[in-house]
Amino acid sequence: MGNFKYITNRPLKDKSGAEKGRIQVLVRANSDRAEGKYTCPECLNQANIDQEWLKPFILVCGKCNAKLKIPKLKDEAKKEKNAEKKILEAEAERKAKEAAAREGLV
Repeated sequence: MGNFKYITNRPLKDKSGAEKGRIQVLVRANSDRAEGKYTCPECLNQANIDQEWLKPFILVCGKCNAKLKIPKLKDEAKKEKNAEKKILEAEAERKAKEAAAREGLV
């Protein structure tokens, strides 16, 4: 990564949470410009990126004006882990209620 200070190639989620878009960004080591391309998850517009590099990196789709933000990987992983935890807890609660109903406790 010697020639670049930032590289990413990630899926982008639409408002419903489905992965429909993609973003690829490169920031050269001697530059403060972000270069790359994206596919908007909302309207599927494909366009190039050439804008100032700031964190968090946010761009606006040129077609539908959707706000596209690249979150930190750490924050994104934490959010997904919490979502999985909630799903597992809900499933365990549902199974406990079913077992209690079978035993006539409810």
